[in-house]
Amino acid sequence: MKIVVKVGSSTLTHKTGRLNIRHIEDFVKVLSDIKNAGNEIILVSSGAIAMGVGKLQLSSRPTDIATKQAAAAVGQCELMYTYDKLFGEHNHTVAQILLTADDLRDDKRHQNFENTMSTLLSLGVIPIINENDTVSTQEIVIGDNDTLSAIVAESVKADLLILLSDIDGLYDKDPHKYSDATLIREVRSLTPEIYSLAGGAGSSLGTGGMVTKLKAAEIATTSGVDMVITNGNDMNSLYDIVDGKMIGTRFYKV
Repeated sequence: MKIVVKVGSSTLTHKTGRLNIRHIEDFVKVLSDIKNAGNEIILVSSGAIAMGVGKLQLSSRPTDIATKQAAAAVGQCELMYTYDKLFGEHNHTVAQILLTADDLRDDKRHQNFENTMSTLLSLGVIPIINENDTVSTQEIVIGDNDTLSAIVAESVKADLLILLSDIDGLYDKDPHKYSDATLIREVRSLTPEIYSLAGGAGSSLGTGGMVTKLKAAEIATTSGVDMVITNGNDMNSLYDIVDGKMIGTRFYKV
C-alpha cells in the first residue's frame, strides 16, 4: 500500500514551539514499522516555522513574511536533522523535498516532481515533503500542508492519505464548545452540510483547520484516494488505520 501521512505542527511540537520528543519518536517508530511491513511511506511534515520559533526563542509565531521565512530556514534544518537521525535508527533513509505552488502548477516541474518521487520510492527512501516557506510569497504559496498532502497523494497515486491533527476527526459540532458533539465516522459525499461543519483555523502554531482538511478530502477523494483524519496523540492508531479499522473520520474515494 502507498500511504501519504501528513503531520501538523501541533503534533510535533509543544505549545512553546519546542520539539515534542516523545511524540516524534513514537511517530517515527510506528511509520518505520508500517514501512517494514511492505508499505511505501510518504511523509508531509509541517513544523519548520514552529520549530524555528522555538530555536530562535521567539515569544510567538511571527506574522511578517521575512521573520516567518527566517524561522522556517532555521526550523527546517532541525526538523530534517531530527527525522534523519530517528529514521536512521530504524535503518530507513529519508529525503527532503521542499515545494512551492509553482512546482505543482507548472506541468514540466510537476512531472519532474513525480519522476523524483517514483525513483525515491523505488529505492526504498521515505520522502519528507514540506512547503518551501523560506522562499514562498503570496504568489507562489500553497498555503497549508493539508492541501499539499492531498496534491502529493494525487500525484503519486496513493492508496491512502492520513491527516494527523489535534482533533479526533470531523464532528457534528465544535467539540471544544459542545460536550455532546458527536464524531462523524464516515463521509461518503462532501455535501454542503458537511462543509458547514468546518470551523476556522486550529492551533496558533499551525495554519490549518477543518476547512483545509475538507478541501484536502475533496482533492484526495476525487483523485481516487481514501482519506482519514485522526488525532496524532496516539501514534499506534496508525496501525489500525492501515488495517482498515474505523479510526477518526474516513472520507471515501469517489
